[in-house]
Amino acid sequence: MSTLSDIDPIKVIPDLTETRSILIVDDEARFRSAYRELLAGPGRRIEECSCGREALQRLDRRDIDVVVLDLRLPDIGGIEIMDWLTRNRISTSVIVFSADESIDSAIMALRQGAFEFIRKHCDPADLIQSVDRALRQRRLEQENVLMTARLEQSERLHRFLVEQSPDLIYTLDNQGRFVFVNGRVESLLGYTREELLGQHFSVIVHEDDLEQAHYAFGERRIGERATSNFEVRLRNKQNSVRNFDNRMIVAILSSQGIYAADDGNNQAQFIGTSGVARDITERKRAEETIAFQAFHDLLTGLPNRTLFLDRLELSITQAKRRNQRLGVMFLDIDRFKLVNDTYGHPEGDRLLKEFATRVRQCLRSGDTLARQGGDEFTVLLPDIICGDDVAVIAKKMLAELKRPFTVAERDFLATVSIGIAVYPEDGETPDELIRNADIAMYQTKAQGKDGFLEFRPAMNTMHVERISLENDLRLAIKDGNQFELHYQPQINLRQGRVTGVEALIRWRHPTQGLIAPDAFIPLAEETGMISAVSNWVLDAACFQLAEWRSKGFTELRMGINLSPREFERNDLFERIATPLNHHCLPPEAIEIEITESLLMKDAESIIAKVRQLRRTGMGISIDDFGTRYSSLNYLRRFSVSTVKIDQSFVRDLGFSHGSDAIVHAIIGIARSFGLHVLAEGVESEGQREALLRLGCQEMQGYLFSKPLPAAQLEDFLAQNRQA
Repeated sequence: MSTLSDIDPIKVIPDLTETRSILIVDDEARFRSAYRELLAGPGRRIEECSCGREALQRLDRRDIDVVVLDLRLPDIGGIEIMDWLTRNRISTSVIVFSADESIDSAIMALRQGAFEFIRKHCDPADLIQSVDRALRQRRLEQENVLMTARLEQSERLHRFLVEQSPDLIYTLDNQGRFVFVNGRVESLLGYTREELLGQHFSVIVHEDDLEQAHYAFGERRIGERATSNFEVRLRNKQNSVRNFDNRMIVAILSSQGIYAADDGNNQAQFIGTSGVARDITERKRAEETIAFQAFHDLLTGLPNRTLFLDRLELSITQAKRRNQRLGVMFLDIDRFKLVNDTYGHPEGDRLLKEFATRVRQCLRSGDTLARQGGDEFTVLLPDIICGDDVAVIAKKMLAELKRPFTVAERDFLATVSIGIAVYPEDGETPDELIRNADIAMYQTKAQGKDGFLEFRPAMNTMHVERISLENDLRLAIKDGNQFELHYQPQINLRQGRVTGVEALIRWRHPTQGLIAPDAFIPLAEETGMISAVSNWVLDAACFQLAEWRSKGFTELRMGINLSPREFERNDLFERIATPLNHHCLPPEAIEIEITESLLMKDAESIIAKVRQLRRTGMGISIDDFGTRYSSLNYLRRFSVSTVKIDQSFVRDLGFSHGSDAIVHAIIGIARSFGLHVLAEGVESEGQREALLRLGCQEMQGYLFSKPLPAAQLEDFLAQNRQA
């Protein structure tokens, strides 16, 4: 590489076609090979190092223009290498290209002097462009060094260096007025050179920085004691403070005094100050972006958990000092998983952003809404009088969220479950308050969702039991041997035979014994384990029905309950058809039971799925019919095959004229649509006689048999066939 003594003093600009050197430092050969291929080109020399020590030996030759550096090396880390470069005053542009995606690493690298920080999994074009920028920047910097070394040889060289510099270069007189400024001032601040000459330096300095800037712009010292890297905000010609949107600048300033010999006493006389101001706006923007990402959710722009905890801790300190209360709310969007599973994550992201916007509108100016992750949010409500203040805001949120959201150009009702904890009654630390609000939120979900509950100490026990049951359920699904099916026969009294059975799941818990479905099915639905449970039920029921049919019960039909959540999945038909085909059963051998409430949630989205099942010959029965305000039009549109009269109506037959009338009406409606009718929960002869009198021939209930294990049900079927 050329030295200053080798350069022709007439030559002002160095040969721009000379070879530029790039050093790749990475411990993985595949990355070094990929970088070499990306960065190779005319006029470039690519070198490689696999470890830090090898890189230091190579860099010590001081002829590398750009270093592409991995932070994590087997011996000496990338940060240490940059520190070594700084201490040894080796000038080279360092581009950190690392798999380490932590915010701290990025900030540390930039503060250590890295030209840019790029993640390894970025677009390859980003690395190419970064190296190109670094080489261009490197070239300018080397030109500046070269020109500065030859200032004494040529005024023309001096002028070229100053005018081509990317920095603002200036000279002030001893009164602080500009006597020289390079042309860079126009692109940075909007002034022409002529407009600024004779003006005091204060016209370009932000008024809040004037006091500190006075010492830098009026610097009298020289050498190492002179001002170096002083940060100052500059303002443009319109006197507006620069920000990142209107291209105002943040600069670092270096300056020193200028002296002339005094002929009278031979002492140096201060005549002014010269300085250089470098635009660091982009670096500041990068640092602020990284800092923002460390404390905010990138999707919604809300504070994240880290920032929320910090604000909560500060609010607790203030509340303790002022003897005040504060509230914490934990929010979880109901049915959010349905959006992601059905419409995709982009639609889910749009829902999250709209949800955040609506909730924020319900809060006061001093409140904090944060996203914890997924579909969970927390709210900090400082300076409240009592829990009722939090309840008022919770009610406001619930009312605001009653309006449907637009998901995939369709209306979607996204309700929310809210838990509330109040300082100091429900906790005195951030963790206690968040945990107890979370527990209250889960109790809200357990009680039907779309509401709020304030934390009570008794919830702790319930929460621990729920967590334990959830873990046990997950293990039971993995084990596969803890579930079993019981079967309740369905009797056609006119024919005097069993026409079908309803499969009812039970969980034989290792320590708690036999657990009924209403104790764990809601938990499975809430935690997303319901699909695994349903898959087990479908396969076990089809296996048992195939076995019974092989023993001569060829007309037996199997009723299988499916959670409404299953109808929200696009693979419903395949999941039902698979066990049918595996066990060689015709579709008409089973009847899928759905609740009337399913018809009311989102009828349009499941009509096609129900009709697809019906077209194969599969039966569809509506459970609990008459307990909801369903439209008779649904019976026609859903193509159901059976209506089941809810046991709440059967129980009051003969005692309530209203129940008699409702049952009579249901039977009439079903017949008018050509549907089968089955009454469930029949427990007495009086109920049986009343149902027969009203025209219902098919029944199930404890009068005939309780749900039985497979072996006992088989005996029941055999006895019924003999009778």
